[in-house]
Amino acid sequence: MMVARLTEGHRRESLAAIPDWTYDESRDAIARRFTFADFNQAFGFMTRVALIAEKADHHPEWSNVWNRVDILLTTHDAGGLSQRDIAMAQAIDALL
Repeated sequence: MMVARLTEGHRRESLAAIPDWTYDESRDAIARRFTFADFNQAFGFMTRVALIAEKADHHPEWSNVWNRVDILLTTHDAGGLSQRDIAMAQAIDALL
């Protein structure tokens, strides 16, 4: 099933619903940095995100350095931002 890239209007509306995420125009993606008390908390958060991502079959680009987790979401099959990315960002935010 092909996933549709968000139109400019839908992207603008969707981004308003996830204000803590930054739009990366060059990649048509959204990104957010999460900071925790220590590595254990950061890694635990990544584990919870991984479970959501696996269930949704939609995996983030991410990195972890000690207490920090950087996440970038885009839909490669759609060539940019899709509703799947917005839903994933909302699910990730709900973990906090």
